[in-house]
Amino acid sequence: MHTRRAALRAGFGLLAGGVASPAIAKLSLSDARSIAFDNLHTGEKLAVDYWTDGRYEPGALAEVNHVLRDYRNGEEHAIDPKLLDLLNLLHRNLDSSAPFSVISGYRSPATNAAMHERSAGVAAHSLHMKGMAIDIRLTDCRLNNLHDVARSMRAGGVGYYPELDFVHVDVGRVRHWGAAG
Repeated sequence: MHTRRAALRAGFGLLAGGVASPAIAKLSLSDARSIAFDNLHTGEKLAVDYWTDGRYEPGALAEVNHVLRDYRNGEEHAIDPKLLDLLNLLHRNLDSSAPFSVISGYRSPATNAAMHERSAGVAAHSLHMKGMAIDIRLTDCRLNNLHDVARSMRAGGVGYYPELDFVHVDVGRVRHWGAAG
């Protein structure tokens, strides 16, 4: 069993000012972790091992940052590795083989402000601006199932938007909103 200090050294603890959720902390320190995305706005696809040999891979994280950039203005931002860990675990729990279809990854402050002006559903201080949130769907999973499993993990925020065909997940505090699943 790993001590809390060992978990912190391995990157599970204090990242971006928050403590990893118990669900994410259960990820193995030695197993490779992979993630796959299909960015619906840019057409870019990425499948990458972002954690190998007990550490996050800087080159893989840079590729993730690029694919999840603000497609409206091309601005990139570091994606919180805890978000990748959450998605990795969510993918495993759903037994999915599809890449995550990305509706929205990182949002620049300018993009977020413009979206917030048009819609009350966009938070003024969205975690998308910190690289801590993503709006997704999986082609081989019913949306309500994706929502239910994400919510059951209690690893951050979960928003359910069936009318727009996506689920929001983030690594902020545990909370949920949207239509019942």
